[in-house]
Amino acid sequence: MTRIILASGSQIRRQIMESAGLDFDVVLKPVDEAAIKSAMLAEGAKIRDIADALAEAKARRVSQAETGLVIGADQIMEMDGRLFDKPADLNAARERLLEMRGKTHHLIGAVVICENGRPVWRHMSKTTLSVRAFSDRFLDAYIEAEGEALTKSVGAYRFEGRGSQLFSSVDGDFFSILGLSLLPVLDYLRERGAILA
Repeated sequence: MTRIILASGSQIRRQIMESAGLDFDVVLKPVDEAAIKSAMLAEGAKIRDIADALAEAKARRVSQAETGLVIGADQIMEMDGRLFDKPADLNAARERLLEMRGKTHHLIGAVVICENGRPVWRHMSKTTLSVRAFSDRFLDAYIEAEGEALTKSVGAYRFEGRGSQLFSSVDGDFFSILGLSLLPVLDYLRERGAILA
């Protein structure tokens, strides 16, 4: 069968694919995400195009050196018309969560699969998440329990864990919220004969 490669260091993306029973390798070849994002923002690019470009850059870079179907993914958080990066530390995570309290934000996700150095498939997702008006006491307990893990996510939450308690409602696919739109990826892998149909 065709080799499947995940071009991501994300632990949750790896976990999603492992839990689905996929046989795959992880290969990382870093790209300058900040430079790509800055250049595209300066050009007035849409958020979805930035996420797509970042996912493609990751997959393409690995695909130029490795044989197989290379999966690249990226996710951008948007709230009140602003883009957000991962919080730098726990203080920044606290500020982020306070800013999100009682508001709705969007996660725009992209998955691009490359083969032989070129994209052969892509998928975009948009999820809408409404954060409840949680108490300061809850926030303190949440930050104490989660610790540095909060700096690994753009929204300072792990939706698959304790972070689910932050929300009053969600509109979107569970896997897309976690950063990898699994079901469309599985469809494409079946179509290519990389996994059993």
